Amino acid sequence: MHDITLIQFLIVCPLVGIAGFVDAVAGGGGLISLPAYMLAGVPVHNAIATNKLSSLMGTTTTAVRYFRDGFMDMKIVPFCVAFAFCGSACGARIALMITDRVFKLIMLVLLPLLAAYLLKGRAFREDREPFPLKKTILIASAIAFFVGAYDGFYGPGTGTFLILLLTAAAHISLENANGTSKAINLATNVAAFVVYTLNGKVLFPLGLVAGLFGIAGNQIGSRMFEKGGAKIVKPMMLTVLAIFFIKLLTELF
Repeated sequence: MHDITLIQFLIVCPLVGIAGFVDAVAGGGGLISLPAYMLAGVPVHNAIATNKLSSLMGTTTTAVRYFRDGFMDMKIVPFCVAFAFCGSACGARIALMITDRVFKLIMLVLLPLLAAYLLKGRAFREDREPFPLKKTILIASAIAFFVGAYDGFYGPGTGTFLILLLTAAAHISLENANGTSKAINLATNVAAFVVYTLNGKVLFPLGLVAGLFGIAGNQIGSRMFEKGGAKIVKPMMLTVLAIFFIKLLTELF
């Protein structure tokens, strides 16, 4: 078990709070929270596992809030949750088979792709014709499974990818896509958390304290969802990605 230091709490907790805010407003808080654990020197598998705990705490509060506000289509959500849970469990098991160095090399490729995706921006169109219910469920469930597998395997950007795909491919409205993505993300976090806990990878003291910061960030972000709070999200994500990328380069080479 990795020993936790005070400096790791001081680095991780504020950044997880920011990640919670970002995740509630625009999705993709993992782009900040997972690098935060690794910037603090937590080993890769422990970082991913512990990030699932803190993310689970924050996502639960946001999902409940969005459910109460009517931002979830309950004709679709149960199917998405079931497929997301299965996909995430598969992804987490695959992740445990990969060595620390291979994981870092994979992230070295993924990070520039994620940065390019963020720089390109998201164009959520609201003029798409809704699909028939059965077609919407089929497409949304497929999205939930494959993005869920990605979340269990690695995770950063999951919320953003879900919102983008649910609006673009499943023709779900932006409000419902945001709410539905929180339900899916909750399922993927639960599944991955269970797998990592059973394999002894979760650092509970650090994850629980960071999770409280994440909850605070989620609460602030969910209140700003309808007030244009996403404007500051992209610069935050790009800054952390750049720092994380440089850190990976120095560790690997």
